Amino acid sequence: MVTCYLKYVVDSTKIADFEKYAKMWIPLVNRFGGQHNGYFLPSEGASNIALALFTFPSLAAYETYRIGSFQDAQCQAAIKFAEDTGCIISYERSFFRPVFE
Repeated sequence: MVTCYLKYVVDSTKIADFEKYAKMWIPLVNRFGGQHNGYFLPSEGASNIALALFTFPSLAAYETYRIGSFQDAQCQAAIKFAEDTGCIISYERSFFRPVFE
């Protein structure tokens, strides 16, 4: 199992746009075989940092999702929405292996 952690720097004046973008991606990740663990929007503290976590059974399954997302019209529409609105300034992606016991 691998969990993808995304840290976004967002335009703090466009949080509503980023939330709409986030809601686009949750069902897409799930449709591609992942489990979305949610987006986390700014609340207290930094007003321009948002997070997302989603899990795939393996890094190979994540890579299959990434390749498929480049061919998927809904995924591309979500990317275009973020580009058109400018709600995302930058992001970084890391992968983690969960420990439960």
